[in-house]
Amino acid sequence: METKRLEVTAEGKKVYDIVIENNFNQLVKELSVFGIKERKLCIVTERQVASYYLEEVCSLLEKECAKLEVYIFQEGEESKNLSTVDSLYHFLITHEFDRKDMLLALGGGVTGDLTGFAAATYLRGIDFVQIPTSLLAQVDSSIGGKTGVDYHAYKNMVGAFYMPKLVYINVNTVKTLSERQYHSGLGEVIKHGLIREKAYFEWMKDNKEAVAKREDEALAYMIEGSCEIKRAVVEEDPKEHGVRALLNFGHTLGHSIEKLMNFSLAHGECVAVGSLLAADISCQRGYISEEENKEIKELYAYFDFPALPEELKAEDIVKETRHDKKMEHGKIKFILLDKVGEAAIYQDVTPEEMLTVLERV
Repeated sequence: METKRLEVTAEGKKVYDIVIENNFNQLVKELSVFGIKERKLCIVTERQVASYYLEEVCSLLEKECAKLEVYIFQEGEESKNLSTVDSLYHFLITHEFDRKDMLLALGGGVTGDLTGFAAATYLRGIDFVQIPTSLLAQVDSSIGGKTGVDYHAYKNMVGAFYMPKLVYINVNTVKTLSERQYHSGLGEVIKHGLIREKAYFEWMKDNKEAVAKREDEALAYMIEGSCEIKRAVVEEDPKEHGVRALLNFGHTLGHSIEKLMNFSLAHGECVAVGSLLAADISCQRGYISEEENKEIKELYAYFDFPALPEELKAEDIVKETRHDKKMEHGKIKFILLDKVGEAAIYQDVTPEEMLTVLERV
């Protein structure tokens, strides 16, 4: 495929590029502009991703930098915590990494968030690069500079806004994902169309078979389109003072479900359930039609997203939303659809409205 390059800016100045490829062949070239010949690099990755891609990436980089180190941690959300960050700090200190060196996050959303937070805070900030290998990380978490870790049972409670120097996406890495991991990323992809671009949502509906089969052309178009939407939003609002909050569509109830299920459901699965519930509230208020709500449900259903877990009580889910870190002055910032392709922030969604849609499921 032809290399795709999206430039991310902030306050009118370029911050970094998103490079979209179908291999890792251009990685050295992209990193060379940062003077890696004179810098130590540390690849931060988790065990499962390492088994697929670490050898290839190391073989490309080991002779191109001053020194190459690798830090591997146990995969899974349970590793996204301050204990893992502490272990990474120790690794960097004992291997004498300084401010001129660089971290490379090779993996999914957990790896990117954790590595970014470590980079933001180690020696008050060193450079890092995102090399996302999961669909969710490629279209969402690697873009925009949000970094962080979970604190006990509270998701992403500790973090920082810290921009990468580069996001390098090899779209073919999603072909090694399990169906569940792949579909989890699709939860964020569909969300992007719903909140920002109706034409993209319609493309997803019309091309769902090719997307499900992970066909090359469909993957390239889908990932680039989703990155475009995410880029446009974060450029407009880099630190979530306004429009960037729209990206949290489906997250208020989704995060509650994720926590109450003790992270046994994937993040994208919970976002999908939360998105369907948010669409129900939007429909209940008359913002979108019954037919539009049905189309949304059918697209999510096509990709076999899980239903709301039966063991969860509606009252507990609503109660848990009070712990959402996006609360302002005791009010929940709830994202609803004014129409398909256009979302808005509401602070008047009541517990009763949430209970109503939860009890209908």
